[in-house]
Amino acid sequence: MLIGQHDHGLAAGEIARHWGREFRPSSSTVYAVTQHDLGWRELDESVLWNEETDRPHDFLDYPAEPKVRAFAAALDLLEERDPYAACLSSMHYATLMQGSEKEAEVRFREAEIRRQHRLKGDIAKRFEDLDHDLRFLKLCDGLSLFLCLNEPGQQASYPAPYPDGFALDGEEYVPEWIDERTLRVRPDPFSRPFGVELPYRLIGREDGGRREGRLELRISG
Repeated sequence: MLIGQHDHGLAAGEIARHWGREFRPSSSTVYAVTQHDLGWRELDESVLWNEETDRPHDFLDYPAEPKVRAFAAALDLLEERDPYAACLSSMHYATLMQGSEKEAEVRFREAEIRRQHRLKGDIAKRFEDLDHDLRFLKLCDGLSLFLCLNEPGQQASYPAPYPDGFALDGEEYVPEWIDERTLRVRPDPFSRPFGVELPYRLIGREDGGRREGRLELRISG
C-alpha cells in the first residue's frame, strides 16, 4: 500500500489546522506544514522500484539526485507564494539531511542554508517564531507519518526520523489507534475531532494488479 508523500503532507496540514492548545499556529505556519512535501508530488506520480529490497523506494531510500532537484523546485515555488512557509520548509529539509555524506544532499543543504539566510532578512519581524514553528512542523509531520505507517492493530512504532516520539513546549504527545479508523492523540491537542482522507495505491512488482482507493480516517483527542 503506497501513500504519496504530498498526501501525507496534506494530512499533516489538517493536524496543524485543528491544533487547539495554547499555541495557535499562524496561517503561514499551517501553509508550511501542509505544503512541506510538495516536492514529492511529481516524483510519486510513478513508482520507482528498489531492486535491492524488491519493493518501491520510500522517502528514506529514494535516490538523492532527483529528490533534491524536486525539493529545490518546490521550495522555489513556495518562496514565491509565502517566504515564511518556504523558510520553514527549507529548515525542515536541511535538518533532515544534516550529517548526510551524499554529494547531492550536501549541495542541497548548503544551498538551502543560503536561502534561509536570505529569507530571514525578509521576514525579520517574525524571526523569533521560526525555531518554534519548525518544531511544530516536525510534530505535525511525525503524527501524520505515524498515521500513514502504522496500521490499526499493529504494534505502534515511532517512524524515522522521529524514533523518540513527538513533543512541543515540554509536552509529549502520544498517538494510538483506538479502532480501525480512529487515531487518538493524548493529551488532547485539538480544537475538535476531525477527518482526513488518504488516497492510496496497491501495487505489485509488475504493476499489473494495481488498484487505487481512499482511506477515510478520524483523528481525535
